[in-house]
Amino acid sequence: MFLSVFDLFKIGIGPSSSHTMGPMTAAVRFLDEVENGDWPRPSGVKVERIGASLHGSLAYTGIGHGTDRAVVLGLAGQTPQTVDPDKADEIVAEITASKQIRPQGRSSSYRFDPAKDLVLDKKTPLTGHANGMAFYAYDSADRLLLKRIYYSIGGGFVVSEEELQRMKTKGSVTTEGKKVPHPFKNAVEMLKMAEKSGLSIAEMKRINEETHMSREKLDAGLDAVWDAMRGCIDRGLSQEGIMPGGLKVRRRARQLHDKLQEQWQQNRPNPLLANDWLSIYAMAVNEENAAGGRVVTAPTNGAAGVVPAVMRYWLHFHPEADQASIRDFLLTAAAIGGIIKSNASISGAEVGCQGEVGSASAMAAAGLCAVMGGNPEQVENAAEIALEHHLGMTCDPVAGLVQVPCIERNALGAVKAVTAASLAIKGDGKHFVPLDAAIETMRQTGLDMNEKYKETSLGGLAVNVVEC
Repeated sequence: MFLSVFDLFKIGIGPSSSHTMGPMTAAVRFLDEVENGDWPRPSGVKVERIGASLHGSLAYTGIGHGTDRAVVLGLAGQTPQTVDPDKADEIVAEITASKQIRPQGRSSSYRFDPAKDLVLDKKTPLTGHANGMAFYAYDSADRLLLKRIYYSIGGGFVVSEEELQRMKTKGSVTTEGKKVPHPFKNAVEMLKMAEKSGLSIAEMKRINEETHMSREKLDAGLDAVWDAMRGCIDRGLSQEGIMPGGLKVRRRARQLHDKLQEQWQQNRPNPLLANDWLSIYAMAVNEENAAGGRVVTAPTNGAAGVVPAVMRYWLHFHPEADQASIRDFLLTAAAIGGIIKSNASISGAEVGCQGEVGSASAMAAAGLCAVMGGNPEQVENAAEIALEHHLGMTCDPVAGLVQVPCIERNALGAVKAVTAASLAIKGDGKHFVPLDAAIETMRQTGLDMNEKYKETSLGGLAVNVVEC
């Protein structure tokens, strides 16, 4: 089994990996299909107009998650990795006014009126996944020439209808065609391979990655991921004001950071100091995410604050922390995230917030335990503790926005991760509940969970907080 560290940690923009990055990527894929795909093209006829429809969770919470905006940006040729967050609104406004898309780097242009050609269809779910979308290409007489369906399956991953069927048939969401020396598909296999090889989880993951890229490229990529995470924290700690979306939720990270800095300089005893810093780092990231800033999926945008917060904590409070340990942290976290994604889900629309913040907390706990010197059994234990205590958590964003309760959930997810790592490293790695059992429990719980608690904003805090 192989899922690259860069599949789990993608540099992109907020507010959602499944509702923003995924649809943007799908729109770009459709453009490629229109221009270069192998589909029947009537002689003398060309595509004049583009349309799109959002279904399921994308329709219910698309406006709050900026899905409509993301589709427009994708059709403009922008990708999550390259789009400038500060220029995104300008691009969307120009297309809305002109009712034309002229994709960046392409010679073609198409009629596209977001008010008419982008439909949020809450009545017609697509059967493959809760995050479904369809794109359409028409000729000058408005005859349909091409239709493609895509699914955003969490963490920025996008698959076509055909690809999703192949995945279900094979029972796998792994990167195709990539064989690696340590192909563990679950935690039991991971521990057996670690014992047999004498390698750490990070070392096995590194060897797998270096089968497909050079060590220099891998390290440069890992450093770029951390630089983006660190930059997101720093920007979040410097910004103030109201976050977009209409809830009028005010940013708090900078104010809390300033108060904590003042206490830090006065050298006052504070037994909760580490928890305070953890919470502020996580909140800074998720406030940036909610504002549509540059973030890294970890493993999703909605849970993007947990891993960076724990890594910043590691650098802040542990004098032995260095750049090499940051790389090991990311590699270990990605190994755990890959197991979770392959055997359950990291999508809030599939399994609720347990799959987002729960997975992120497990990944962060594993990474921290590893760099603190934990052996593979202790690392697996840390991941299990963190995940176990997020099981059953629903995804119920108020007004479909990643602000309430998402921002504070990331802060608490980071605190749980550090606690889990601390508990695990003080033990011998032997524990009652295996990580694989916790992952399977999350999968089953997600299947049993009512749809209104899975990123539709039809239940939980999303409907009760307004009444309070």
